[in-house]
Amino acid sequence: MADSGIEAVSLSRRFGAVNALRDATFTAPFGAVTALIGPNGSGKTTLMLILASLLAPDSGTVRIAGHDPLVDAAAVRRTMGWMPDVLGTWGGLTSRMGLEYTGRLHGLPLDVSRARADALLSRVGLETLADQPARVLSRGQKQRLSLARALIHDPQVLLLDEPASGLDPSARVDLRDLVRELAAEGKCVLVSSHVLAELDEMADGAVYLDAGATVSAERLDRARTSLRWWRVRALDHAETEVALRRIGLVDSQIRHDHLGVLAPVRDETDAAALLTRLIAEGVRVTSYSPAVGDLEHTFLDLTSRRDDDVVPPRPADPAYRADASPPPSTTAFQRPARDDSTPEEDR
Repeated sequence: MADSGIEAVSLSRRFGAVNALRDATFTAPFGAVTALIGPNGSGKTTLMLILASLLAPDSGTVRIAGHDPLVDAAAVRRTMGWMPDVLGTWGGLTSRMGLEYTGRLHGLPLDVSRARADALLSRVGLETLADQPARVLSRGQKQRLSLARALIHDPQVLLLDEPASGLDPSARVDLRDLVRELAAEGKCVLVSSHVLAELDEMADGAVYLDAGATVSAERLDRARTSLRWWRVRALDHAETEVALRRIGLVDSQIRHDHLGVLAPVRDETDAAALLTRLIAEGVRVTSYSPAVGDLEHTFLDLTSRRDDDVVPPRPADPAYRADASPPPSTTAFQRPARDDSTPEEDR
C-alpha cells in the first residue's frame, strides 16, 4: 500500500478562459482526517472531481492509494469512496435496496452487499427507515444515506464534500464521531466543508486553497501565528474592561461581542499570561477561549485584511503595564491580487 492515501502534485485545470485550478500540491495520509478549505472560487470542487477520477487535469499528477486515475480509474474507484455535496437517490427504491444495488455495482456478491447494507444503515442511523422509499427522506437523511453509499465497498480513501449539509445538531455530532472512527480504522479521509468549526473538531490537518493553488507553508505559518482574539467571559464585563486597561491595553485593543470581551494575544503563552493577570486583578472569569477555532483563524487571516488589528505588548513583559504607551498598528497578511478570470463560485 502507498504511504499516503492521496498525493497531488501541481494539478491544474482550465475551463476556457477560467483558470479554476492552477497549482494544487498536497498529500493526505492514511489514518487521518484532512480538511480541504478555501473560499468560493478557490477550486475545491474542481480538485475533488479530479481526485474522484471524474475530471482529468490539464497538467500535474495524482495518486489515490498509489493508483493513477488517468491510467486505472477502475482501481481508484475500488479503493475510494466518493460523497458529493448532492447525490441523487433512486426515489422508488428503499434505502436498503439502494445500498444493495450500489454494492453490486462495486462487484460485491449479493450476500456481502446485503450484509454491508444492513450494517451501514445501522451505523449512519437509518435502520428505522431502511424499508422506506428514498423519496421520503429528508435532506439530512439523504446525506446519511449518501455517506453509507460511499462506504458500501469498504474503501480505504474517502472524499467527503460538505457531508454535514442538512444535518441536525445531533446528527452532526454523530457524523464527526463516525469520521474519526473511520480515520482510526486507518482510512484516509479528505473533507471539504465551509463549516470550519466542525472541521476543527474532526480534522488532524488541513489543505488551504486560494485562487486555485495550495497555500504555501510560509503563508500558513504567518497566518497561524498572527494576532488572535481571545474571549473573556466574566460575571461582570465592566470589571473585565477596567482590568484590561489597568494591565496596559488601550481602547482600540478591547472589543466586545454578544458573548463577552475580546482581547488580542500573539500565542498561547501570551493567552495564559493574560488570564493570570486578569485573575490577579480580581476579574471573576467564567470562561476563556479563542474567539474562533484554529482553522477559522487561519482561513480569515489568509482571505482578509484587518487594518484595525493591533499587536499588544506581551502580558509577561515589563512593558505590559498601565502606563505603557499604545503599541503601533500592524496589518495581517494581505491576500495577493486574484486573477480576474477566477470564477465567483467553485466549478
